[in-house]
Amino acid sequence: MNVPLKKHDGSFLPDIRQSSTQHRVKQQKETPQILSKEETARITSSLKQNICVEMLQEGFHRSYSELFFLLLSDQSRRSADFSLAVQLQTPLDQHQDKLETIRRHLSSAEQAERSGYWLEVCKQRMFLGRFFSAPEDRWLSLHFYHSCADIKQGSRLTVEARACLAEIYLQQGKLEQAKQQAELCINQAEFSGWMDSGGQPLRLRALRALSTIYTGLAAASLDAADYGEGLKLLHQSCSIATESEDKHSEAGASYQLGLGYQRAGDHTAAKQFFNRSMQMCGTLQDTEGLGKCYKAMAKSLHSEGNDAEAIRFLEKLVDICVMMPRQLVEAFLSLGHVYFTQGQYERASEFFLKSYELSCDLDDVALLQEAQVWVGSARAHSTVREYLADDVDRDRRSSGTE
Repeated sequence: MNVPLKKHDGSFLPDIRQSSTQHRVKQQKETPQILSKEETARITSSLKQNICVEMLQEGFHRSYSELFFLLLSDQSRRSADFSLAVQLQTPLDQHQDKLETIRRHLSSAEQAERSGYWLEVCKQRMFLGRFFSAPEDRWLSLHFYHSCADIKQGSRLTVEARACLAEIYLQQGKLEQAKQQAELCINQAEFSGWMDSGGQPLRLRALRALSTIYTGLAAASLDAADYGEGLKLLHQSCSIATESEDKHSEAGASYQLGLGYQRAGDHTAAKQFFNRSMQMCGTLQDTEGLGKCYKAMAKSLHSEGNDAEAIRFLEKLVDICVMMPRQLVEAFLSLGHVYFTQGQYERASEFFLKSYELSCDLDDVALLQEAQVWVGSARAHSTVREYLADDVDRDRRSSGTE
């Protein structure tokens, strides 16, 4: 008997080809991708190494050398300065943003230099000088501004870099370096009419800085009681400020010259320059500058024994200092001092107490303590006077009874 064979719908054996293909795809997914030598190095190397290698691979050898110099400079700076402010700063080689910025702009500057595009070289270095504007990065800012200023083929930007250098050195209190850079800037911008990136005439900008520098140099002479040299430098500062065509700078220089004469004991000359500064501050509506002049004028008047006029200026100072708490505290202290020297201890105590109450809201411990001491002193003098008066009165009554 013939048994009919059952017909199967599918294949009796599995599809070897399909299974092999699926297996290979699965195996590829499970097998980890093999990294290239460059990718492995990028993962295992430090941030500093990766950036330096990238610069060398791209052919920017001079940029690499400059970056490496800056990294070494940062290490030396941190090793030499054990101040808390420096030690808490993150090392340059751990700042990805800073390193990437330096790499990118130094490389662009080197590329521009190869092609002879010196203006572009200056632009890249000026960008880096401005980028590192934070106080802890000033050493980097100085480096890039110097590298721009020293480009012989440069023009306006190299002169602007010198103005920036003068201002940074001034902020750091390095007055001789600041003076040198400001004078170079003035000489180079003398007849050019160049403007800085903000639209200010470069020569006038440098003159303003130079005026402030001379004021700083004068302070050292005055501190050493060399009033002749100090006043000479302050007159130079005033003259330079006038040349800068900046009334704010001129008013400030006149005020400083008045302070110089005041320290030298020449109150007549001091008042002359305080008056000059007051006129300019009034025109400029400079309330803070005007307040300083009122206080200084009152001090000279008090030194001359003209307390009525001194009090008048101090009362004017109180009127304009309503919205300036610190200046108002100082105005009340000054009024208290005048009344205290007149022996009006109760009146003095009133002003000292006002200064104390206001200074409680200020974050200035020294000012608070000064006001506190004067309140105590004025009240103590007032109490002693009352006690002595009572004692005299008792003696009189006792003598009358006898």
